[in-house]
Amino acid sequence: MKLTVEILRRKDSASEPYRQIIEFEALPDDTVATLLNKMNASVDLKDINGNPVGIIHWECSCLQKKCGACAMRINGSPALACDTKLSTCKNGKLSLEPLRKFPTVRDLIVDRSLMMNNLRLIHNWLEQSAHHTEKAADLSYDASRCLQCGCCLEVCPNFMPGGDFYGAAAFVPASRILSQLEKSNPQELTALYQKNIYNGCGKSLSCHNICPAGIDVEHKLSNANAVAVWKRFFGN
Repeated sequence: MKLTVEILRRKDSASEPYRQIIEFEALPDDTVATLLNKMNASVDLKDINGNPVGIIHWECSCLQKKCGACAMRINGSPALACDTKLSTCKNGKLSLEPLRKFPTVRDLIVDRSLMMNNLRLIHNWLEQSAHHTEKAADLSYDASRCLQCGCCLEVCPNFMPGGDFYGAAAFVPASRILSQLEKSNPQELTALYQKNIYNGCGKSLSCHNICPAGIDVEHKLSNANAVAVWKRFFGN
């Protein structure tokens, strides 16, 4: 299939972004990740204006939908390049952009370190022995599948970089820790959860269907709210 690929590029974080359009032959079963690798392996690849394309910078690791490194905006929506087939492109057109909620490093690479920083800020770790139940184990396992790709934050209307609300990228991992806490022995996470997650979430659930790992985000949110807010507030 013949594709018209439009990429929003940037040489570095200080330079102005620009769009480059490239026509390229690919297979319908190829993923966006495969396409980018093929384009980068092409010698003297030029855009529709005859300008050299050069190396298209993007991130990848596992290429098996397990790490989240290749998250980007594909045809306007956040997705993983390794999980998006070219057959989904309409009219042979493909648009690639970096995620918008994070600082651009170069081309399709963004700095997503704020997600890890937010987990540190809410003290997302156990300060005492874990409380194991079958329900807690199921919740913990499902939450552990979070890739920290940032797709959920990209579509969240309440999340803004540097703001007080940390979004699903924080409350999904937090739900894993909260599910293992003894109610009679709370830790600082519960108070910080209320401040940086519960108080800022508008319950729009834009994050629910965007998760590449297929995590039931709504379920994680309701359980985390119950443990960190309602059960402790009402004492039962």
